[in-house]
Amino acid sequence: MIVCPNCSHHNPDGAVQCEACYTPLPAVMACPSCNALVQTDASFCGQCGYDLRQFAEAGSAPPAPPSLSVNSMGEPASGADIPDLTPPEPLIEPDPIPIATTGSNGLESPPPDPSELLSSAIPLKASVFAEEASASSPPPSTHSGYPDVGGDSTQLQVAEVRLLHVQTNTVIELQQNLPLIRIGKPNDRVPPHIDVSGFPDSEIVSRVHANIRVEGDIYYIEDVGSSNGTYINNMPLAYGNRHRLRVGDRIALGKGDKVTFIFQSSEF
Repeated sequence: MIVCPNCSHHNPDGAVQCEACYTPLPAVMACPSCNALVQTDASFCGQCGYDLRQFAEAGSAPPAPPSLSVNSMGEPASGADIPDLTPPEPLIEPDPIPIATTGSNGLESPPPDPSELLSSAIPLKASVFAEEASASSPPPSTHSGYPDVGGDSTQLQVAEVRLLHVQTNTVIELQQNLPLIRIGKPNDRVPPHIDVSGFPDSEIVSRVHANIRVEGDIYYIEDVGSSNGTYINNMPLAYGNRHRLRVGDRIALGKGDKVTFIFQSSEF
């Protein structure tokens, strides 16, 4: 994936311009150390930190780093140069802090054994936490599957995406949870999700005309080889390309702007 430097949109490998904002994308190459994709004008690899500056100044591609020869068991060969590793320093446990207590006779008593304090504190904390949990637990639900909220419940609002047919002022709700929405007329190949055969001048629309692809909350439209083409904001959409739909975009199926839709969303 190539990240657009302008809008941070993730584009497929090999793309030359951002499909979201049409910004030219930087050229990339594979890092000779870890094979991660990096920009050709980068100084260091963002994955392994490999230094690419000396090869950029020389104008040649960086060579691959020398590999360590191994035998059939995956162990280094006898002639391989293995650097010596410095063993880490052992951890030093801190000394416990003695706690002196004063008895009723005014004399200080020796600090208690830490193990005795730990064994006595664990059941005490467990009992305290059990009492707090029982006191703070909510009352049992009075409705099947839902807690009693006194009739003042809050529901999550899901944005509805729709197409407004300009010529008849008809609203078409796009189906939820569909990764691909087909637009056309009834046929024997692929039945359309949006049938435009009932609209005026539908004879200029192909039976398999266009598709709307859904990726998360982003919608794209693409022409799938229609006879009279697809137009976005009065501009022709080339076959094989896709356009990211934004609220207010004008979609015309065929020439002459006779079968036209406006892309809308309930969030706006």
